[in-house]
Amino acid sequence: MSTALISVSDKTGIVEFAKELKSLGWNIISSGGTTKILKDNSIECKEISEVTGFPEILDGRVKTLNHRIYGAILAMRSKEEHIKQLQKYEIGAIDMVVVNLYPFEETINKIPKPENKKIAQDVIENIDIGGVALLRAAAKNYKDVTVICDPINYSLVVDNLRNKSIDEELKLTLAAKAFRHTAYYDSLISIYLTYEKFPTQAAVPLKKLSGLRYGENPHQEAALYSNGIEKNKSAVISAKQLHGKELSYNNYLDLESAWRLVHEFDSPACAIIKHNNPCGCAEGRDIKDAYLKALSCDPLSAFGGIIAFNNPVKEDTAHEINKLFVECVIAPQYSKEALNILTRKKNIRLLIHEIPYKEDENIVEYRMMSYGMLAQDRDSSLLSEIKLMTERKPSKEESDALDFAWKIAKHVKSNAIVLARGRQTVGIGAGHVSRIDSLKIAVERMKDVKHMLDEKRFPLVLASDAFFPFPDVVEESSKSGVTAIIQPGGSIKDEDSIKAADERNIAMISTGMRHFKH
Repeated sequence: MSTALISVSDKTGIVEFAKELKSLGWNIISSGGTTKILKDNSIECKEISEVTGFPEILDGRVKTLNHRIYGAILAMRSKEEHIKQLQKYEIGAIDMVVVNLYPFEETINKIPKPENKKIAQDVIENIDIGGVALLRAAAKNYKDVTVICDPINYSLVVDNLRNKSIDEELKLTLAAKAFRHTAYYDSLISIYLTYEKFPTQAAVPLKKLSGLRYGENPHQEAALYSNGIEKNKSAVISAKQLHGKELSYNNYLDLESAWRLVHEFDSPACAIIKHNNPCGCAEGRDIKDAYLKALSCDPLSAFGGIIAFNNPVKEDTAHEINKLFVECVIAPQYSKEALNILTRKKNIRLLIHEIPYKEDENIVEYRMMSYGMLAQDRDSSLLSEIKLMTERKPSKEESDALDFAWKIAKHVKSNAIVLARGRQTVGIGAGHVSRIDSLKIAVERMKDVKHMLDEKRFPLVLASDAFFPFPDVVEESSKSGVTAIIQPGGSIKDEDSIKAADERNIAMISTGMRHFKH
């Protein structure tokens, strides 16, 4: 008769599965907690200590770590010498291992990583040792042993057993899943216990949430994964989709950018993103006002874009949105009337996320390269120290607009130039290899919205994500009416730009912090 070893922390479906095994003539060996639930359900089984001749000790820390268990799992049935050794030491073969691990992930979600490095004992006790070893042993010997680490696979295995066999291909599939499972589990532990920012070796735990429609292009397959340990519930990955087609890879990138940008602001705000760059952003009296101002910055580029709001969307705003072709909208809430209006469009994707985005500090972000990966601190800061560079100080109106424009510049691909009046962008130049070209694009965009604003009340300001190596941006921007500039400073030719600003009565301040975004 075939023998299965069952030792599960998650008891989901285990009674039904064990009954199926017994009906098919299998013997069952099980650990303490699993033995109890099986026997409580009248399922005959033998406790592991009866096999090993040794009791569970150290509060259950040691129960399966025994040669009678691992010999039974690792013996290769095709090797005569292995079979002889099993017979010599009176070890019976184990043909199936059914194990899932202590709930370490659930535990650390309840107990955040302490800054003082004093790890809670409950976290330590939920580090599984024997279970991981059992899965790895069975997976290594997959040709002879079926390994199951996920209750979702119980029915598949039973169906195959009813057909009298489990083929090697399925065994390999289950073995690979077991190794992925233990690798993910160990990566959670290593990340949680590690306090080095950039350790010599690193493992990033990733859990698949869903497949995606496609990648950056339709011929590329794609999937969405979550980081298993560094979870920010305010991040867009936790948003709920209410309506529309399945999201694509690009949708998520743009939603992430829009959601992070719009939460730079406390007042009602709207950000419109296209190809991972803002084409318009504004604060307003209310969400409708913010949306119309953001849209006016570049209505042409907003076509097919992603819209994010930091306040609930109501009926009046929904009517305005429906005038434009939009890929996705994300907001903390929608009124019933707004949802009725927006869902008239079959393909628009509507997402809701009630938790405002908050940037985590001291978070390392990763970026894939060909056969490698880059790691860096998340750009979670805004500025270092504001310093006046010119003779003239910015007015109150200019300072307010500079603060707004600088927040936008942080979220624009380099080289980034942002033109703003009040709390509204009027021109954005993004991603050009020349900063002066970014300025020219921003000025061109501004032509369509200039007439909508009171120029005397709202002076034109400029934000640059990096310093000026030459005075050309200052010189050219003055021709378009820029009266104040905010930039990081630090160029060896800062004096040339300062001189150009003073000659044109432009106020210029430095932040001491660059915001390249590649």
